Amino acid sequence: MKLMVIMLVAGILVVPANGRQMQTPTPPVSGFRADFLRGWDDLEKKVVSLAEATPQEKYGWRPGQGVRSTGEVFAHVAAGNYGYMRWLGVQPPSDIDMKTIEQITNKEKIIELLKRSFDHVRQAVVKVPDSDLEKPVKMMNREGTVREAIFFVATHQPEHLGQAIAYARINNIVPPWTAERQAQQEQKK
Repeated sequence: MKLMVIMLVAGILVVPANGRQMQTPTPPVSGFRADFLRGWDDLEKKVVSLAEATPQEKYGWRPGQGVRSTGEVFAHVAAGNYGYMRWLGVQPPSDIDMKTIEQITNKEKIIELLKRSFDHVRQAVVKVPDSDLEKPVKMMNREGTVREAIFFVATHQPEHLGQAIAYARINNIVPPWTAERQAQQEQKK
């Protein structure tokens, strides 16, 4: 009886008011969006693992006056992930305050924001049909295409990964993927 109640409640939660079951779009396996998503997954892994490897006390470190701190760089990546998807008509979740997101300094909160923001982009790109890639969108102060907006995210966000890597190295933090490769090389000796 308990199982039937749970199944009934679960069924109610996944069936919208029109009675049709909601379908999550299937990620593409080839083409521009598939290529983007493969790179995006790698970028997310590196950004998040570097944020995790950076001690909380280094989140306030900055290389100079007027330059983003380590934590601000990571928060800026999350803000960009949410903000750039507006170009595709996808708004940030209601609990994300775009005016204050870059002021967050707590490591755990920033890591959670990063993970959610990378998934936000992933879901937005998965939902874009290939037939919409050439549709016009407003990007900053000019016209672009859906494809260009996605491409912009794919090329701009790695700049901040590079910035975060430089900050980490200055603070004697080895990026986790480098540490892993070095450990593997040591085992081969």
